[in-house]
Amino acid sequence: MDPDMTLSRSLGLIGSMVPDSSTGNPKCYSLHLGILPFTVLLLVFFGYGFLSHRSQELRDPGAVTRMVYAQPKVLTPRYVVFLKLFLETAEQHFMVGHKVIYYVFTDRPAEVPQVPLGAGRKLAVLTVRNYSRWQDVSMHRMEMISHFSERRFLHEVDYLVCADVDMKFRDHVGVEILSALFGTLHPGFYRSSREAFTYERRPKSRAYIPRDEGDFYYAGGFFGGSVVEVYHLTKACHQAMVEDKANGIEAVWHDESYLNKYLLYHKPTKVLSPEYVWDQKLLGWPSVMRKLRYVAVPKNHQAIRNG
Repeated sequence: MDPDMTLSRSLGLIGSMVPDSSTGNPKCYSLHLGILPFTVLLLVFFGYGFLSHRSQELRDPGAVTRMVYAQPKVLTPRYVVFLKLFLETAEQHFMVGHKVIYYVFTDRPAEVPQVPLGAGRKLAVLTVRNYSRWQDVSMHRMEMISHFSERRFLHEVDYLVCADVDMKFRDHVGVEILSALFGTLHPGFYRSSREAFTYERRPKSRAYIPRDEGDFYYAGGFFGGSVVEVYHLTKACHQAMVEDKANGIEAVWHDESYLNKYLLYHKPTKVLSPEYVWDQKLLGWPSVMRKLRYVAVPKNHQAIRNG
């Protein structure tokens, strides 16, 4: 669906937070772009430590084969504490002027802050279980997004945007990001060759990518698309994780590893630059980045993970 055309329903953003591994729809009828219905799905206790490591049918997208060709070039305390800043900055910069629903997934609903929201924007809190290991929190967000996409979001929104919550918006993020399926270049690897990407390299894992394959390394902290496409992505990633777990395997970068495998064989219809998921403290502000739109908030990853 072209985001510049009239949308029949709204859009969704999923903000998720999982302590440290990489770094990250609407349903209103006949509404014009000026009041674009936008739904935000926010996974609160799922959040990354960002750059620590450097048609409406739920059909099977089908099997894939190897993709060997020249690599495309771009250039020759708990995470709920971050939610207030996330929401405040989203209200300033994210889909401003459009309808937004923030779905907050959390195991601590009583701690969700009250943040003033603009007209046509609202917050919905969904209580989910917690996990003792941050890695399990990270892995299970794919399962939750898949589950709610099928049972709820498919009937409520047109687009979902999945974003880490331990970050803040600092510049405009609007309908330019919308596409059937989009991924974001990881800021730690946008200049790198595919051989340097931290893909899962063990052939026994379902996330395995050979060294002679790969387009880009995508950040787990900002991806999305139509509800149907996000459903396909998250369901496939979750199923791959389940199979790996049954075989005693845990992918090197958890859900981000499976995300990269999926996007290699199911090409995104739009690829966003790293300005949509950046860490200025670690990477500064290089001249190639004209804007920094969605940026990491400084944090003590170890303290948050163990808190």
